[in-house]
Amino acid sequence: MPKLFVIAGAILMGIGLLLWAGLPLGKLPGDFMVRRGSVSFYFPLATSIVISIVLTLLMIFFRR
Repeated sequence: MPKLFVIAGAILMGIGLLLWAGLPLGKLPGDFMVRRGSVSFYFPLATSIVISIVLTLLMIFFRR
């Protein structure tokens, strides 16, 4: 269990550093935003793909 907390903390710290450095997560070219009157819909497709790839690589790295 402590190893899980260390890994989760490292992942959160890495995401925080990327956001602090100015990585525009949520504003990538593949993210969709539709506004119709008072209703808005946001679908972060590219951001989801980037996060998925990073997490997959981290899991592969930490399993070895």
